Amino acid sequence: MPVNALAHDGDTAPGARAAHEGILRRQSARESAARTYARALPIVPVRARGLTIEGADGRRYLDCLSGDGTLALGHNHPVVLEAIRKVLDSGAPLNALDLATPLKDAFVTELFRTLPPGLADRARVRFCGPADTDALETACRLARAATGRTGLLAFTGAGDQGAHAPLEAHGRCTFGVADEAGADLPARWAASLLDGTEPDVPLPAAVIVEPVPGASGAAPEPDVWLRRLRQLSADRSVPLIADETRTGVGRTGAFWAVQHSQVTPDVMVLSKAIGGSLPLSVVVYRDDLDVWDPGGHAGTFPGNQLAMAAGTATLAHVRENDLAERAADLGAWMLSRLQGLAGESACVGQVWGRGLMIGLELVNPEQWDSDDSPAGDGTGAPTMPDTSRRLLPAASELAAAVRRECLRRGLIVGLGGRHTSVVRLLPPLTITDEQAAAVLERLADAVVEVARCHGP
Repeated sequence: MPVNALAHDGDTAPGARAAHEGILRRQSARESAARTYARALPIVPVRARGLTIEGADGRRYLDCLSGDGTLALGHNHPVVLEAIRKVLDSGAPLNALDLATPLKDAFVTELFRTLPPGLADRARVRFCGPADTDALETACRLARAATGRTGLLAFTGAGDQGAHAPLEAHGRCTFGVADEAGADLPARWAASLLDGTEPDVPLPAAVIVEPVPGASGAAPEPDVWLRRLRQLSADRSVPLIADETRTGVGRTGAFWAVQHSQVTPDVMVLSKAIGGSLPLSVVVYRDDLDVWDPGGHAGTFPGNQLAMAAGTATLAHVRENDLAERAADLGAWMLSRLQGLAGESACVGQVWGRGLMIGLELVNPEQWDSDDSPAGDGTGAPTMPDTSRRLLPAASELAAAVRRECLRRGLIVGLGGRHTSVVRLLPPLTITDEQAAAVLERLADAVVEVARCHGP
């Protein structure tokens, strides 16, 4: 479907509008108060293909949330639908517990083709419950069983549980410094925790890290920092767990985000996109960590055959069509365009990301004191240097306003980062150049409108 056919606000029939509002009203009355996306995105999807969603009211949207990264190939990709139809038509069991099946065998074979070389040669895989949280819990239980220790070392800004060390994430270091120092100080702090110099913090069972933390709003960790962390954990025989639930399957411009830094973790937590839009999660780990007895970590739903078929099709399509490389190139172009937007708008702080995992931070420019920086733009007006933007307070209200304005323009985006001040873009890897340009145009319009309405 051409981009110009994706109307933002078309005329909707009264009946369709009433049906749309009725569904939203019943959801609000009957569903849990814990619902999140539905509060900010009052749409009722009824059809979807690729990047596009059509609501019950007839409006069409460009979906840059992609099921929070679940839809590597977008909605209802033909290869995924074909894989699912074949399973349904074959009479194969849809739930096979942990039994061996042809579908599982094909999935594991395809998955192992994509793993980092140092892990693929000696990997074991454990299928978990359907959610990414199931896989993370499994990885933690695995590390505890293998090491005999109980504690976990995670990092601030990540969604993982455990003792938290400060984190360097693209200029948002906990210590307020950047560049090499911003990577060195958190690494030294992590080393002190691992060596037991902090009171009441024994050697942990594992170190958990997200190469591009989703909770931080898509700010990638520096490669030098990840390599330092890998060395620290290896020297102390502490397994390194890479949480790739959002970053895997080509999202960041490499098949797995750890490949950017040439780091081979001991354990990888995989979910979201590996199921080809259906629920699936697995843990891949070094064979010497496989110390479980039979039944040591059992479950009812590790054998989702539809998800394995859809996942195999997705993994193969991404690999065979070089979609990771495509994500790297298109993501770099989108990032450069958004960095230009940051230079034009004072309420945009930093722009960061890798591949098609991009964040745009909203800040409060009124907190910047231009007297502290004599830099100018040649017209006599001071300009805000990038280092000053790093220190501005997060503006969650502006980010929420940008998301609302995006939705008005037919663009679905997510929020994350510190104080939920980062607009997140997670488009499918199949997004076209034309669609990417339309996404950026609508986002830029939304930012300009918010800056106009909320500016000094």
